[in-house]
Amino acid sequence: MIIGAHSILYSTNPEADRGFLRDVLKLTHVDVGGGWLIFGLPPAEVAVHPSEKSDHHEFYLMCDDIEAFVAEMKQRDNQCSPVQDEGWGLLTQLTLPGGGKLGIYQPRHARGPAGKWRESGV
Repeated sequence: MIIGAHSILYSTNPEADRGFLRDVLKLTHVDVGGGWLIFGLPPAEVAVHPSEKSDHHEFYLMCDDIEAFVAEMKQRDNQCSPVQDEGWGLLTQLTLPGGGKLGIYQPRHARGPAGKWRESGV
């Protein structure tokens, strides 16, 4: 049934943001034609939060050391917002080359076990 998850980042400069994910964040990728890159992601999790509307979704990447991540991005001339202690984790916003923001955080919350996927479904 379910075999994985596909997240989408919308961008006014997709080529620059794809290059950033490939060259700076070093995400594995495949070219599915014409330079359209699909990136592999590390293990993922999903949570459902209460909201006044149901069509709002967010995407974050997690790291094990937020200060080291911010320092590395600064060395590469990439801008991160000041780290905020949210209780559940330490959060920064990374500015992508296309101008969008990507949340990166060091989790402090318990993590669910990785899902076990089979080709025939869950």
